[in-house]
Amino acid sequence: MEVCHIETLGERIRKLRKQQKLTLETLAGNELTKGMLSLIENNKANPSMESLSYIAERLGVEVVELLEEVSTQELREVLDQAEKLYHTKFDEVTDEYEQLIALVEPYVPKLSQGYEAARLLEMYSRSLFRVKKEGWQTNSDKAASIYEEMNIIPRRVDIGIFRAMVKFTAHDYAGSLKIMLQERSEIEMNHAFIDPMTRIDLDYHEAILHYAVGDTESAKRVMESAIEFSKVQRVFYNIDSLYRLAAIHAMMSFDEEKTWFYSKKLELYGQFAEDEEAFFFTKFLKVHHLNSYKHAYGEALRFLKPYIKEHEKAKGHSPYLCLEKGKALHGLQRYDQALDSLEKVVIANYIHHPLDLSIFYEADAYIARCHLELGNKEEAIRYAEKALANISVMPHTPYKDFITETYKMITK
Repeated sequence: MEVCHIETLGERIRKLRKQQKLTLETLAGNELTKGMLSLIENNKANPSMESLSYIAERLGVEVVELLEEVSTQELREVLDQAEKLYHTKFDEVTDEYEQLIALVEPYVPKLSQGYEAARLLEMYSRSLFRVKKEGWQTNSDKAASIYEEMNIIPRRVDIGIFRAMVKFTAHDYAGSLKIMLQERSEIEMNHAFIDPMTRIDLDYHEAILHYAVGDTESAKRVMESAIEFSKVQRVFYNIDSLYRLAAIHAMMSFDEEKTWFYSKKLELYGQFAEDEEAFFFTKFLKVHHLNSYKHAYGEALRFLKPYIKEHEKAKGHSPYLCLEKGKALHGLQRYDQALDSLEKVVIANYIHHPLDLSIFYEADAYIARCHLELGNKEEAIRYAEKALANISVMPHTPYKDFITETYKMITK
């Protein structure tokens, strides 16, 4: 893409003139000559303040807009291009972040105030992070300061959450939670009112981070508070994510009543919002419960059958389906078939939460058990050791117990 350059005073005058379909002669009027205006537009002459005021008046803008090193209009045009690059679909991203960096970089020294400046700095900093370049923190701080000055709290909160998630994606869960709590404390101290959607966003991310470090009591408290607040305020932003979290927590706590209560809530949300992901999660939850908690493997496989074909082309769903199919086949003592399915389980690079990872790490434990039943003791030990190494740093869950039990059984 063509990289924008910062306009000069003359270029800015010419651009505004052409946008308004004015000729040189028309804009020059009675106070300037056509030749002098041409020299000004081509940066070969500097207008006096009197002439500049005259030009601004005839263009219908303030003098300050002509004198700005980067006009608001120019920034808006750059912002529009940047937003399009930044919002490229995740699975379609190629070099969009590099393009965004090249687009915004010439403007960075001039970005000091206004929403456009803050938003450009925010996207620029995130793009730097995603392509592993230095400087993202400094530009993130600048964007946060501008949002603070303008009292744009949702965007300021979004930056705080992003900072915490940087540690999260590096699997530094304690560090991530620490940043999240610091950011939240600072924001709430500086701003008496936080809109409901933004508060729910803070609650959701705080809850998942409490779960990530194994503090289930704090996670449950924040999560249930967010769900109740959402209901009272009649604001259902992120409610699907909260229902997912609540259902998984209830299942791991062996509370079947709440598991299916929240699953039904999510199903109703999916119907209302026509959200395929919500529908898929309720189906996954059902088969996962049959396999891991009820050990009803035949029922799990029958339940899975129609969904395997339906979702076989959905890359995001495939690992979950292969995992549950493999677990069911293992439970039915169809070990070769189970291995075929379990070996297709690949953890997507966007999965970072310990609960999700722990569920997937079980795949290696099941592979180990299959190899043991098939008489491949060395392979069984190798996969059991791999599963144990992966799960060792994760908080306590039923999945960690299963992997540990598998290791002890195989290596005794």
